[in-house]
Amino acid sequence: MSWTFVLLLAATAYAFKVLGLVLVGDRTLPPVIDRCLALIPAALIAAIVMLNTFAHGQHLQIDARAAGVGAAVVAAWRKAPLIVVIVIGAAVTALVRKYA
Repeated sequence: MSWTFVLLLAATAYAFKVLGLVLVGDRTLPPVIDRCLALIPAALIAAIVMLNTFAHGQHLQIDARAAGVGAAVVAAWRKAPLIVVIVIGAAVTALVRKYA
């Protein structure tokens, strides 16, 4: 999977959202569809993070990046500020790379 493909998927998702607004016009969408459309950006970001964390070419690889993402997830779950989450993730990744 390449960045071109990911960006194409993001553009397509956005185009579908805009197309829906154009076709529906002033009518409101059902709440279920509105909630689903709101989740698309989060799903795309999660896919990009997972791709960059666990992929090495066409192979699955678990290395220091996984530890960094895991630490960042725990920090985010504990409601740490975004900059703290980023620093913790980077620090854990660097420490694991240095001592592994």
